[in-house]
Amino acid sequence: MSYYLVTIAVYFAVDAMACVALNLQFGVAGVINFGFILFQATGAYVAAVLSLPKDTAHNGFQQYVLGLHLPFPYPWLAAILVSGLLALPIGLVVLRRLRNDLQAISLIVTSVIATLIVTNSTPFLNGAAGVALVPAPFAGHMSPTGTPYEWLYIGVAFACAVLVLLFATRLTYSPYGRTLRAIRENEDAAGALGKHVYARKVVIFVVGGALGGLSGAVLVGYIGFWAPSAWLYPETIILVAAIIVGGRGNHLGAVLGALLVPLGFEEVTRFIPQFGTSGLTPAIEWVVIGSLILGFLWFRPRGVIPETRRVFGPTRDG
Repeated sequence: MSYYLVTIAVYFAVDAMACVALNLQFGVAGVINFGFILFQATGAYVAAVLSLPKDTAHNGFQQYVLGLHLPFPYPWLAAILVSGLLALPIGLVVLRRLRNDLQAISLIVTSVIATLIVTNSTPFLNGAAGVALVPAPFAGHMSPTGTPYEWLYIGVAFACAVLVLLFATRLTYSPYGRTLRAIRENEDAAGALGKHVYARKVVIFVVGGALGGLSGAVLVGYIGFWAPSAWLYPETIILVAAIIVGGRGNHLGAVLGALLVPLGFEEVTRFIPQFGTSGLTPAIEWVVIGSLILGFLWFRPRGVIPETRRVFGPTRDG
């Protein structure tokens, strides 16, 4: 039970970071990024291969590039950097001269292409088998199987989540963030006011990608394993559902959505007795998630915690 609760806590911190990062892109700037999981996966892979020793260390049972065996926090910092750098060329291509719906299609296709490349290129990141035996970040200082280590990891994961939340909130309510929300509401009007729409969307796309990479690094450091099956495009749909349920554009709502959908909903369904064919229960789960999205979009489109809006109107004297 102790290990289960620790796992729940770490996953909540990871999902919260991912939802806040995606909310910056989708909720604040209006970029419908259905390929977000690609950046979380990039952070996980980078942190893994920088933490692992050479691929010959374990009798060569798995193949991967690098294997630099770097100590914490360098793999996590590299995960942030590389994920952001990967988001830059993708954003420069996808966000230029494409409507929002075409951007969404392009990003999900990019994610699928990346999954196929990693799956079918074994020397790169061990193909479909993925990378395993990723060293725990603080294993050199204490045993990764003890209770003190578990509490330390929870503390570090939550500290990262709080820093991401504070950074995203500060950015959103800054003049730059207000410009992003103006772009989300009406790109033409924002452009007419002299705002460089394209550049600002690319920047927030890179920032969201970098924060997504951090969430992947925290996750792989805890579970010690990462494979293509962990970052298929439906995982992004779950994060989008969390933002819609929690409150698009509101980062506290995104955190609440992470608690309700990726964590709460999926954990509750684990206790449902299996019935029918082997794949029936997971299929029903996706039907319920889809219904949840449609229900909130129809009946409460602003989510459980709506985005805070400033209303400017006549003063009491006017």
